[in-house]
Amino acid sequence: MNTPSTQFVFAARVLHGLMAVMILAMLFIGVGMVASVSERHEWLIRIHKPLGIAILLLAVVRLIVRLRNPPPPLPADLPALQKFAAHASHWLLYVLMLTIPLVGWAMLSAGGYPVMLSESLRLPPIFPVSPIAFAVLRHTHAWLAVLLVLTFLAHLGAALYHGLIRRDGVLSSMIGGRTRGS
Repeated sequence: MNTPSTQFVFAARVLHGLMAVMILAMLFIGVGMVASVSERHEWLIRIHKPLGIAILLLAVVRLIVRLRNPPPPLPADLPALQKFAAHASHWLLYVLMLTIPLVGWAMLSAGGYPVMLSESLRLPPIFPVSPIAFAVLRHTHAWLAVLLVLTFLAHLGAALYHGLIRRDGVLSSMIGGRTRGS
């Protein structure tokens, strides 16, 4: 009989770390974009667009990895409400990692702006030009980013709780340290 793994697969751990860095960078870049009207604004936009598409693509890969390699089970003694919160927050993170870049892409399309990944690589529009849709999508993009920050902070807090207080192996199962039960 196979026993469930006590660690996430290597691909999941690498994608988790890489995407955490990318998402943190994206959040700071996004804040910098809306807080600046200097020449730095255009530079940040040129980083923001391809980084958002990279996050979208990696989120798809990460979701495939997760579906093919289920995560280790949570500790048996974890209260049911905490287990529910863990599962719900993970799925919310996946939804946000997929939705926010798509809403951003649709927003730019609705505004008639190109989504340039490089000087010569332009993505097609995914939404018709509409000033009203642009405004709605812009606010939606911003509010989803706020929700992502809050969910990210809750996720980080839960990881630290498991690693520093409970010391139950949940944190180490993702970062590749000591496994649960060892």
